[in-house]
Amino acid sequence: MTSKTPLPEPFLTPSGDPWLLTPGPLTTSLSVKEAMLRDYGSRDQVFIDINERVRRSLVEIIEGGDEFTTVPMQGSGTFAVEAMIGSLVPASGKLLVLVNGAYGERICKICSVYGRAFDKLSYAEDQPVSASDLDAALRADPAITHVAVIHCETTSGILNPVAEVAAVARAHGKSLLIDSMSAFGALPISSQDIHYDAVAASSNKCLEGVPGMGFVLVRKSVLEQCKGNSPSLVLDLHDQWVQIEKTTQWRFTPPIQCIVAFNRAIEEHRAEGGVAGRGGRYAENCRVLVEGMRKLGFQTLLPDALQAPIIVTFHKPVDPKFDFQKFYDELARRGFLIYPGKLTVADSFRIGCIGRMGVREIRVALEAIEAVLTEMGVQNCTPVAA
Repeated sequence: MTSKTPLPEPFLTPSGDPWLLTPGPLTTSLSVKEAMLRDYGSRDQVFIDINERVRRSLVEIIEGGDEFTTVPMQGSGTFAVEAMIGSLVPASGKLLVLVNGAYGERICKICSVYGRAFDKLSYAEDQPVSASDLDAALRADPAITHVAVIHCETTSGILNPVAEVAAVARAHGKSLLIDSMSAFGALPISSQDIHYDAVAASSNKCLEGVPGMGFVLVRKSVLEQCKGNSPSLVLDLHDQWVQIEKTTQWRFTPPIQCIVAFNRAIEEHRAEGGVAGRGGRYAENCRVLVEGMRKLGFQTLLPDALQAPIIVTFHKPVDPKFDFQKFYDELARRGFLIYPGKLTVADSFRIGCIGRMGVREIRVALEAIEAVLTEMGVQNCTPVAA
């Protein structure tokens, strides 16, 4: 009888969970988890105060002052994006979507479902969107009233030039809507530096809360004009905003534990130094990850200049002994969960840099990756034959 080599003990978080090397949901701090252990009534003043604190804090992150307000929405980030599109683009409007991945395509699908007129500028998943193309498109089609762009396209991890896009949209007098789901809280998007009318994000990405709440930060002067725009009852930003401002209550049952945990997560974000501090930690995670993977022979999809420090896409090795499912399963047994690829331009997989972790955890993950590759007998990690 042959004995199997025993597996190493998994490297787990302080709460005994695997490390989520994903774009979200992601690893949260123990204190964020503990914040969910208490029950609150939705009409309890303690909860009302927490809810208002969260709304004010989110506006502060974009330096929105009195010009912007936070409209929270139950559900995932896509709920917030759909609420933003349906509420802010009227039936008489036309949206131009800048697309270089699945999340830009999702906005197009929302427009199709809602019967909103739209057009799109499409790019390969490894290419940023173009502000000069946007300028030409807006000159060619005066019917366009709104522009939508993805801040960091999670499909590839690419960073889009939102400041340049915003400048062009403003020059043409168009309303800009930003999906900043994978970047908000880690990459700058101050309303003082970038002109936009709304930005959508969620609780469970770079702010390191738990899933369950999306939100849209909207220019008040724009939101005031949106009554009756939304074809949805539950995703009507204007109606939700009016109700919360008038009564301090959500229209429908709020995700209370999620909001209370989010409040704690925002406090930790502020203590870390806000966007600069959180983004700096992620950037260092990304640097160590990319350097380590390249030493093992892997190639990144994106050049460093286009790579956001959120999630990194790696080409799958050409080595026939590399099997992604086995690679994934063996890393999971060691305490690390990664992400499959979502590209049409390349066979790939993704590793996230965000969540409550630092370079120590990234280095241990790299050690686990090397060990798994050795066990699999993989010798060539490049996407081309040696």
